[in-house]
Amino acid sequence: MIKIDIISDVVCPWCYVGKAYLDRALEARPDHPFAIEWHPFQLNPDMPAGGMARQDYLELKFGGREGAVRAYAPLVDHAAAAGVALNHDLIRTTPNSLDAHRLIHWAGLEGRQTPVVSALFRAYWSEGRDIGDTDVLADIAGQAGLDRAMTLRLLSSDADREDIRARDAHARARGVSGVPTFIIAERHAVQGAQPVETWLKIIGELIEKAKDIDDE
Repeated sequence: MIKIDIISDVVCPWCYVGKAYLDRALEARPDHPFAIEWHPFQLNPDMPAGGMARQDYLELKFGGREGAVRAYAPLVDHAAAAGVALNHDLIRTTPNSLDAHRLIHWAGLEGRQTPVVSALFRAYWSEGRDIGDTDVLADIAGQAGLDRAMTLRLLSSDADREDIRARDAHARARGVSGVPTFIIAERHAVQGAQPVETWLKIIGELIEKAKDIDDE
């Protein structure tokens, strides 16, 4: 197997689209060689712990709703092509994503990381749920097969907060300045939401390379 380390943030719409593109490529090539691990990156590391009203966030980051519409416009076609729903109008709060990253980390320990990541993206971008809320996160954990009560207790503590911040800082120290970033086999970085065709090409090249090695 070849490892893909995916550095992302669940409040990043391009990360959602990028994941969906990769998912479609992997479904088309079930013989793919990839094993996936998710890693934290906070787009808004200084976000208040309780998050921020969505309108206030858009005002601060984009100068208001019209600026946000212009900024998000390139996403429309990509989201449609990737088959994901970005329902901006349902989002009332832009959360601090630290707790969501903690949940992703714990899900990884249980072998449930990708299902939890998928549920977080869907909850926030498609359903407009506040993924900074501990009850919402615990519900997502329970639905993904994790212990809901244990997750709630962990979220109420400081468990792994500093670890997540350190891993975020490590990614930035390695030169990651935007997400999603995909690191293939700890060597090759692929940045941005790459279309299905790009991933199919990468998968094909890796499979052919593996065959050539086997034939030697």
